[in-house]
Amino acid sequence: MPPSSQIHHVKLPVSNLLASREWYQHVLGFQVEIEFTEDGDLRGLAMADRDRTLRLALRLDPERAAALSGFDPVALAVPTRDDVQVWAEHLDAVGQQHGGVVTGHLGGAVLVGLHDPDGIEIRLYAD
Repeated sequence: MPPSSQIHHVKLPVSNLLASREWYQHVLGFQVEIEFTEDGDLRGLAMADRDRTLRLALRLDPERAAALSGFDPVALAVPTRDDVQVWAEHLDAVGQQHGGVVTGHLGGAVLVGLHDPDGIEIRLYAD
């Protein structure tokens, strides 16, 4: 049996890299680590959270971004249920709409209805 593995990063398509970079920085606190330029044009970004424990790649691909609008491909783990509420308060403070905190399938707290500029839903979970 091979050794266990972890997720290295998640890649999401976006229609506008600059708008998405601003949103992921301002709303979720991610920082740009690498810019990917192809043929002189910015085509992607590698970003990480402040602790560099979670990495996210954004790739310019408007068609795929539109196809994912309204879908929730990413759920971020939050240490405690109280931390989910802290996230809700942070989102309120920065003027970011969300659907509030609900009870998850395992009885934990889940923040739903947080959408990036392309309408891709990002959820925050604490079991």
